[in-house]
Amino acid sequence: MSGTSRAEVDDASCIERSRRDPEVFAEVFRRHAADITRYVTRRLGEDAADDVVAETFLAAFRQRDGYDLSRPSARPWLYGIATNLMRRHVRTEVRQLRVVERTGADPVTASFAERSDERLSAEPSRRRLAGALAALPKGHRDALLLVAWGGLSYAEAAEALGVRLGTVQSRINRARGRLRAELGGINPSATVSEESVCE
Repeated sequence: MSGTSRAEVDDASCIERSRRDPEVFAEVFRRHAADITRYVTRRLGEDAADDVVAETFLAAFRQRDGYDLSRPSARPWLYGIATNLMRRHVRTEVRQLRVVERTGADPVTASFAERSDERLSAEPSRRRLAGALAALPKGHRDALLLVAWGGLSYAEAAEALGVRLGTVQSRINRARGRLRAELGGINPSATVSEESVCE
């Protein structure tokens, strides 16, 4: 693939080629597995994440014949599959958020945080934020976290969830309002990931 940029060979092209040569689908996995893993780990914890990520890519591989090739990026599709699979783990997700609420330890950032003074100052707001996230209705939490933790645009989140853009905008607006109210004016922007939840 020398001389060909990654942008020129988009996900849709890889998926189309994988219909004839299944091994090509490994490129889609290579491009997106790390991001999907971080997103699922943050929501469910490490124990459940490996299974959900494996199921996500297995389901995507099996459904690749139905993929809409007019969509160059498979990100929303993959996040949608992962989000649907996580619905089986709602209690695990709420339990994970409650662990963060109690301990202040984020399963994604905890091992990478090098400055303990920053972690300590962020811990109280991280705990309250986790508790507030756990209290959100599932649909609101899904929309908000696809954008805040998954890095999807509102349109991509709508595609991932199979709902209209206005529905995602409304859910995120309501979720942010509820988080602000439940946090009682505390600014949860101690870390970049938390800042994007409530901005």
